[in-house]
Amino acid sequence: MTSTERDIRRRLHGAGLRATRQRIELAGLLFGDAHRHVTAEQIHREARQAGIRASLATVYNTLNQFTATGLLREINVDPQRCYYDTNTSHHHHFFHEDEGRLVDIPAEELPVGALPRPPAGTEVRGVEVVIRVATGR
Repeated sequence: MTSTERDIRRRLHGAGLRATRQRIELAGLLFGDAHRHVTAEQIHREARQAGIRASLATVYNTLNQFTATGLLREINVDPQRCYYDTNTSHHHHFFHEDEGRLVDIPAEELPVGALPRPPAGTEVRGVEVVIRVATGR
């Protein structure tokens, strides 16, 4: 077993997930050296190219499990497009509409001021800002 696989197994167990073959393989694609913003379709394509056998439904299920356990953040940029972010720290994003690309904005570069009072019986759990940008053509 490689040190990378041991790290992935530890990460999955720490999140309360069993380290199945498919989870290990997909986590290997997701959690490399740098933080990534990916769609399920991108990971599915990368998995196929790497010889990993996983249906698109399995990729979606795995990404949703990783999100539910805090290994990923889900960023919805519109009703048809969802990205998964391997950087789970508090931060915001620029969304390049013409490229379909997310770029991190450190939280300290976008301080969020006074928030409205949340509805009765609820509490604010976080604020995520997505700033849409496009080339001025």
